Amino acid sequence: MDFLNTLLFSSPLSFETVVFRLLIATLFSGAIGFERGFRGRAAGLRTHILVCIGSAVTVMTGVYAVEVLGYTGADPLRIAAQVVSGIGFLGAGTILVRGKTMVTGLTTAAGLWATAAIGIACGLGFYTGALICTVIAMFSFALLTTFERSGKHGKYNAKIYIECTDAAKLNELMDTLTKEHRLCEIEITPPRTGIVNHIGIEATMILRKKSNKPNRIAKIASLDTVLCAIESV
Repeated sequence: MDFLNTLLFSSPLSFETVVFRLLIATLFSGAIGFERGFRGRAAGLRTHILVCIGSAVTVMTGVYAVEVLGYTGADPLRIAAQVVSGIGFLGAGTILVRGKTMVTGLTTAAGLWATAAIGIACGLGFYTGALICTVIAMFSFALLTTFERSGKHGKYNAKIYIECTDAAKLNELMDTLTKEHRLCEIEITPPRTGIVNHIGIEATMILRKKSNKPNRIAKIASLDTVLCAIESV
């Protein structure tokens, strides 16, 4: 029991405590990063781990400066405070604006900010807060995404991929997709076939009944400038 207390809460920082806190930070951030990477987001496992352990060692550096090096009167959390504001630059790099209203990457950016906070908590030995924050973040990413989409567009909404064969008629096709086929959240992507002059389109199909999905996809696939229309992952 004495060894465990020393490992968890030793002051000044011992080698064992530093290793333990960094391992805990790696474990918690790895769980969040794995979920983000599994969903194909820009910031995945490695990014979240690096953000978290960097935050943890930053706050431990402030504590080390005061308790070991004897910088009396200094604020050990001043360095950690810069992490909270500085992580915004990294998070901004994951946010993309597509078109006039489509914004993606906000959830990943918020996840990076939360991961930095988890790292700070681990660096200070606030394991309870770090664990609870990790659990809530995982719950938000894994379960609330489906709930949010179903509440926003209906229970049976689906992501589909469409490939346009004529870039010159893209605007005409977009009007047809939005007005006649009720597609939203449209993104322009590189064509999956790699054919020159083709345009890829990722969109959300709003459905009220699950049985309507195959018929509606088939109607989109039959359009003149559409090479294929398939349900996307």
